[in-house]
Amino acid sequence: MGKNFTPFVPEKTDLLEFTFKAVFFGAIFAVILGAANTYLGLKAGMTVAATYPAAVMAMVILKPLKGTVLEENIFRTTAAVGEALAAGAIFTIPAFLISGLWDRLHYVTSTILMLVGGVIGVLFVIFLRRTLIEDATLPFPESVATGEIVKAGQKGQSGAVYVFGAMTLGAIIELFKNSRGLQIIQSFTNGFVSFGKSKITTGKYFVKKFTGGFYISSPAASPAFMGVGYIIGARLSAVVFSGGVFGWLFLVPLFSLLNSGMYSPATADWVSFSEAIWKFQVRPVAVGAMIIGAFYTLYKMRKSLWDGIARAFVDIKKGAVAQNSKTRLEKDLPYGGVVAAILILLVPITIIYYYFTHNVWGAIISAIIMTIAGFLFAAVAGYLVGMIGSSNNPISGLTLSTLIIAAILMVLMGIKGNPGVAAVLGVAAVVCASSGVAGDIMQDLKVGHILGGTPWKMEIGVIIGVITASLVLAIPMQWLHQASRGGIGGADLPAPQAGLMAMLAKGIVGGEMAWGLVLAGMLFSVGLILIDSPSPMLIAVGMYLPFETTFAIFIGGILRSIVDSWSKKRSLSDEQKQRGENTGTLLASGFIAGEAITGIILAGLYVARIHLKNFVETTTWGRAIGPWMGLVVFALVGFALIYYPMRDAKKS
Repeated sequence: MGKNFTPFVPEKTDLLEFTFKAVFFGAIFAVILGAANTYLGLKAGMTVAATYPAAVMAMVILKPLKGTVLEENIFRTTAAVGEALAAGAIFTIPAFLISGLWDRLHYVTSTILMLVGGVIGVLFVIFLRRTLIEDATLPFPESVATGEIVKAGQKGQSGAVYVFGAMTLGAIIELFKNSRGLQIIQSFTNGFVSFGKSKITTGKYFVKKFTGGFYISSPAASPAFMGVGYIIGARLSAVVFSGGVFGWLFLVPLFSLLNSGMYSPATADWVSFSEAIWKFQVRPVAVGAMIIGAFYTLYKMRKSLWDGIARAFVDIKKGAVAQNSKTRLEKDLPYGGVVAAILILLVPITIIYYYFTHNVWGAIISAIIMTIAGFLFAAVAGYLVGMIGSSNNPISGLTLSTLIIAAILMVLMGIKGNPGVAAVLGVAAVVCASSGVAGDIMQDLKVGHILGGTPWKMEIGVIIGVITASLVLAIPMQWLHQASRGGIGGADLPAPQAGLMAMLAKGIVGGEMAWGLVLAGMLFSVGLILIDSPSPMLIAVGMYLPFETTFAIFIGGILRSIVDSWSKKRSLSDEQKQRGENTGTLLASGFIAGEAITGIILAGLYVARIHLKNFVETTTWGRAIGPWMGLVVFALVGFALIYYPMRDAKKS
């Protein structure tokens, strides 16, 4: 947007903006959207941007209260940051559990890591805001789309019926699908197809008869997973599913065959054996593939990364000039106060690092690494969001780089074992939260720029949203850990990025890693790169996830491809196509939120020892109808995600 850009609300206005109702409801929805994405990220290994649903929620909640478009902007900005903080948290904090450092989530430590990381991410972005947002070469695709949704909402076209309708349906399905709820829907069915006996020889040295077979599974009847596939599209959902095919239909059968001598075929539970092979042998391969995939993603973005880092220092100088501006559209929080706040936040985080390491210099070095990496990656995250949107922000790759640097320094300082692992994960947690929040707020500040919001008021709103979400998100995370079978890191909540962080930290600092399997995965990823395969990182994540999860994501991608194919065959205007895409995105977001929030509530009830009757497990009729009810879920979700986007796209 060039110098002739005119915001939706002019500079001179008497509209209310930073009000109690806008901030209050925004903070509540920061918690709700953050909790929903915590659930989604732990189960599916990815989160989706909350800007769209937050914009719709703002219109629905504030319209009856006579809220202005600027109040809606504060609500949306405050609410959307919950998802970004959740993304940073679930990629790192569960690693403390997966690595065995904690047997349960430590509320105070987790909260401080999230709070410091999130707030510092906001403060870093303040130095960068003006230059990035006013850069005409950065398209900010998701920001522009959100701005159009808000403008349409001022004419009565909020799309609320789609969000809340899908949330309701997703919540009902989860209530009757979750094993901790009134289960009459069996999410998926699985089994094992035996090879029979196979004679394998390695020349004159070894001959043995092996047995094994294929683990097979239906897709999970999950509106949330299908919603994720719909949002990321047919191509990316196919890439994720290809990882599931590699892991479950190639490596699991191969390893089950070669390991079959460990297991008696006469008494074997081959389904459980296959799941154990996936957990203990295939997932280390996936970790190796993720390591190379993450660095390859950063390598492909090297020009953008260097541009972002270089511009960070230039932007500070340019932003300082804007501090003297008299127009409200360019006013940020005072730089002096921002610097002071950053220095103050370094105190509690240094204390936490000392608590981890019991080493003063280790704590100081960790805090320095966190600060430098946090600022540089905040700049990178803000720049990349401007280029490709926050849903594609590679914060796990950025965090992995920080983790490796911190791990090597801990080893050089002689801080090994659990203290070193804890310090490394603590640094990664803060940087990941900082990068996630930095990208999100840059996107939301751009929406505010389009609508005519006041930057410093939005920045305060985001800080309030971060603080509120930080104080709460550890609670649903602990509920999910206690209520899921296997806890975080198990089949129910695989948390792939956190598993990667845990294994790498323990491997470098603690000296514990299945290096043979990890190296095999790294070389597998190199092979994918050599054939120019799309996104080795996503393929590796697909290998790490349960097969039914990636299969369901793929089904969502197929539903999206049906709608896209239909749109291409008709002469629709750009406005009609955008309207159809917005409808589909709002429906998918509603499905994700409805299922996730209900899943967290059911986990909370379970922790509180309120156990609902599971009809699939306790009744004959429940076991009989369970799989068939899963088919009903696919029919309902498929109809909604195809029919309504097509119908709205046809409107003139």
